[in-house]
Amino acid sequence: MASTSAAVPFWRSAGITYVAYSNVCANLLRNCLKEPHKSEALTREKVHFSRSNWTDGKPQKPNIEYRM
Repeated sequence: MASTSAAVPFWRSAGITYVAYSNVCANLLRNCLKEPHKSEALTREKVHFSRSNWTDGKPQKPNIEYRM
């Protein structure tokens, strides 16, 4: 007889995605590091990207955004 309750990863049972779980773990690890490794890891956490709005089928000037 098969079990009706399959094993579910705890991050899924907590209601978050694997990417969100991975981000939480990465943040915890970065905060546990000692200097100078901590400051290096925190600078790698930043994300730089550009976004362009399109009007009449043509891209407008891109907006550069920074996220942490």
